[in-house]
Amino acid sequence: MSTPSLTALPIRRLTPRDLESCAGLSEDRGWPREEHKWSLLLTAGTGYGIDDPDGGLVSACVVTEYGPRDCPDLAAVGMVLVAERHARKGVGRRLMRHVIAEVGATPLTLHATSAGRPLYEELGFKAVGQAEMVRGHFRPGGSPPAVRTRRATAEDLPAILRLDGEVFGPDRTHMITRLPAFADQLRVAEEGGEIVGYAAAWPNMATHVVGPLIARDTETAKALVTSLAASTDRPLRTDIDVRHEELLAWIKERGVEQQGLNSVMTYGIPDLPGDWTRRFAPLTVAAG
Repeated sequence: MSTPSLTALPIRRLTPRDLESCAGLSEDRGWPREEHKWSLLLTAGTGYGIDDPDGGLVSACVVTEYGPRDCPDLAAVGMVLVAERHARKGVGRRLMRHVIAEVGATPLTLHATSAGRPLYEELGFKAVGQAEMVRGHFRPGGSPPAVRTRRATAEDLPAILRLDGEVFGPDRTHMITRLPAFADQLRVAEEGGEIVGYAAAWPNMATHVVGPLIARDTETAKALVTSLAASTDRPLRTDIDVRHEELLAWIKERGVEQQGLNSVMTYGIPDLPGDWTRRFAPLTVAAG
């Protein structure tokens, strides 16, 4: 019996039960399995995939919507993957066109590698910025941070959500409220009893990913990174908006090195909402 054409295979919604298949698809493309991250994305967002008749997935991606449930303000697209044996056959294009049709009028954003950017540009996405991925063992040094940080408590959640709304723009309560369980650390920066920044460090294979990183200014961002690094022996990884040149220079001086650049892209809006001056790093590039 012949294998059905890729164009004939249906696109379906993925669920948390597809975690192993999604992780296997990541591994197939030479990525880490990232099961912890996949679990978050499949529960907080909407996965789309194409089943391979021979087992596993032909392709997958996840869309995370923010704002009102019935009329989202923004949706982030991430983890767009096509199995190596089905690559360069138009599968990724077909899946992305399906996503664009599914979200309707909701604006989209994504982080694109240099390899993926031409496809997204063909589909109508525009590059609006860049994020620099850095990774390495953080070496403390210099003067101690002047900004006070501490471990976040349950009582801090309303203030964290208010700050996140100011900085990110669209409401992402359904994602931020998952951080205490998802992350190994969640810390806040405080001044005069007011929370002026917050950041999380969550486990991803051999690293701790710093994200989100929301801060009043660069000094506050430095204090949060320093406090997170003090409680882990793992390398840190994060994706910093390249406009935050001072933070990037500072973190590289402490042993965290550049790993690559991704293009930040939008579809349906000229730029990302919110306040980029206080938005230093996303929770994950897959979800904004």
